Amino acid sequence: MNSKPFEQALNDSIAPRRFNMFLLGAFAVTALLLALVGIYGVIAYSVAQRSHEIGVRMALGAQRGEIVRMVVGQGMRTAFASIGIGLAAALGLTRLMASLLYDVKPNDPQTFAAVGAALGATALLACWVPAVKAAWIDPIIALRYE
Repeated sequence: MNSKPFEQALNDSIAPRRFNMFLLGAFAVTALLLALVGIYGVIAYSVAQRSHEIGVRMALGAQRGEIVRMVVGQGMRTAFASIGIGLAAALGLTRLMASLLYDVKPNDPQTFAAVGAALGATALLACWVPAVKAAWIDPIIALRYE
């Protein structure tokens, strides 16, 4: 007869679930990092393509804060539209995922709000860095370019 302490038996019984949750968490963090890098890349590319326009705006008197607001505003409009589409698609797919969830309703509003807020904060962070870089574009160099 193989006897072991209750705590060891309990740990052995939940080890597969703990491992699955660790993998799920690791994939979620990876997805968040990929989203951050992707949004940053798109916004940074957009700013690089518009450096001439931003230089003209600054040469005509635009302040750095206006440039930051413009770049962040455009990036966040796109991000909010994308988050809305993603949340709507996720809400539509909850019936397929209902069997995978434990102690959470498939259309839990707090979960959807938390995911939307986390993605919005990620998008804001990813938009902020290119926006600050755009605000420090030298108008003379930007106007000479091309």
